[in-house]
Amino acid sequence: MEKQPRLLASQLLLKNSLFEVSLNRVLLTWTEIPTKKKRVSGVIHHAFKVGTSHGVSVSEILAVKELDVDSGTKDDGRWQKMPQKSSEAYPYAFTVSYVERAWQHRWRCSDVTFHCLEGALCQQWIQTIREQLAALTSRPKHLLVYINPYGGKQQGKRIYEQKVAPLFILASISTDVIVTEHANHARDHLRTEAELKQYDGVVCVGGDGMFSEMVHGLVSRTQRDNGVDQNSPEEKLVPCTLRIGIIPAGSTDCICYATVGINDPVTSALHIIVGDAQPMDVCSVHHNNTFLRYSVSLLGYGFYGDVLADSERKRWMGPARYDFSGFKTFLTHHYYEGTVSFLPATDILGTPRDKTRCRAGCFICQHNGQLYSEDAPEICETDPDVSDSEYKGGWQVIRGKFLAINAASMSCACPRSPKGLSPAAHLADGTTDLILVRKCSRFNFLRHLLRHTSKYDQFDMTFVEVHRVRRFRFTPRYCQSDSELDLRENGKRLFSQICRDHPACSCSPAYSSWNCDGEILPHAAIEVGVHCQLIKLFARGIEEQPVFEDLPNPCAI
Repeated sequence: MEKQPRLLASQLLLKNSLFEVSLNRVLLTWTEIPTKKKRVSGVIHHAFKVGTSHGVSVSEILAVKELDVDSGTKDDGRWQKMPQKSSEAYPYAFTVSYVERAWQHRWRCSDVTFHCLEGALCQQWIQTIREQLAALTSRPKHLLVYINPYGGKQQGKRIYEQKVAPLFILASISTDVIVTEHANHARDHLRTEAELKQYDGVVCVGGDGMFSEMVHGLVSRTQRDNGVDQNSPEEKLVPCTLRIGIIPAGSTDCICYATVGINDPVTSALHIIVGDAQPMDVCSVHHNNTFLRYSVSLLGYGFYGDVLADSERKRWMGPARYDFSGFKTFLTHHYYEGTVSFLPATDILGTPRDKTRCRAGCFICQHNGQLYSEDAPEICETDPDVSDSEYKGGWQVIRGKFLAINAASMSCACPRSPKGLSPAAHLADGTTDLILVRKCSRFNFLRHLLRHTSKYDQFDMTFVEVHRVRRFRFTPRYCQSDSELDLRENGKRLFSQICRDHPACSCSPAYSSWNCDGEILPHAAIEVGVHCQLIKLFARGIEEQPVFEDLPNPCAI
């Protein structure tokens, strides 16, 4: 890397010691100037004290402000540190606020205060740093913020006011805040009323459901403004120009875990301030050439669909409903018959079973994103008379009995599942990992679920297969009509079917429900297409490489 010329260099006082402070266009550094030790009993121990050195990237400096030294001694009733005598000779000071990395992917705002001999020198430092910050064009200056006051533990408003708003003020970011009043308030406002041209980004304070609202509103608005028909599965969608930020305040924060590494409001706010940009794929879900929803994390049929459908009927239980419904669904052990057809992504880097992980600056996402800049292959119709597994026009078709059909567009990691459903899934490679879990015993299915929390290959089971795909379709076996407005009623018509494979229950329903990022889809027969890097987040991906990985990770930088 070419060495950057210094813009400023001075000897400034920091914590009663002299430091050599230097600034260029990339880095702010301060190194303690070595000082002689006193003579003790006629012997000089450690003739020179080794100077400590620190540095922070200019891109991660949040703000700089002049410090009123006299106001630092004002009595406000709190314990205060007595001012150092040597700082009296340096009466001018400025404070630099910057990003400091803490444990488990957390970011924190730290301050360092430098004291100057002359006021002109102090102003020169402040002005030069501010000029460098102003040159960072990726930083947002005006944001539209939506707060969900009902999500999670109903702490969204408090989290924003106490933890996020002060950081935005520090970084001189102006905001227009809207507290949502009902479901889909943010989605509808983005679709129709919001003046998006005056903002540098939109931010939601809430959980994954609130984020999904934002995605639907922003993507739909972009397609409408560009004359794109969302009801056409083959239509190429126009990427959104505005970045989306998410401040975690929900019961589940899968998006934050996949893009930042932790569900911490301060960390997410700092990523927004420094202007990070992480592209993300979005899946569009259609039924009979009618658009249903967008998905950014998980599409689940069978087990995860049944868990969600059952938990929706038990909202009175609070968050405990997920555990209860999960245990109940595991015991019922329903399987569902149907046909899955998919277009494999065979010309890209990476596979669902390799040991690479999607990290900041991911090479696989960058490489595959370039491939997807070209038009995708034409979609071929699926022959209804195909065998259990065969290729036709690039499409592979599989028929069978499934306990679960999952499509993971990201790892879907969370505290309960540190590896996620598909550990090697990538955020922006234009694919989704299609996981098929065939009918098996309860014991084997439990083994599969437990693999989500272990270090072993969770796909190394005879009844589990995974494919990295560009598109896929699913048709349930008993889909006799185009209209499936009420899956439960359709299921009841076939409820008398004898279930010889389930001795614990007398029958098995014909249909499950699709869990689309925590929302139930009204149809079982769907077509899904992946749109490469359709949106961008105020994030940069998970930075460090997990220590348990055995092979080098090309994503980590």
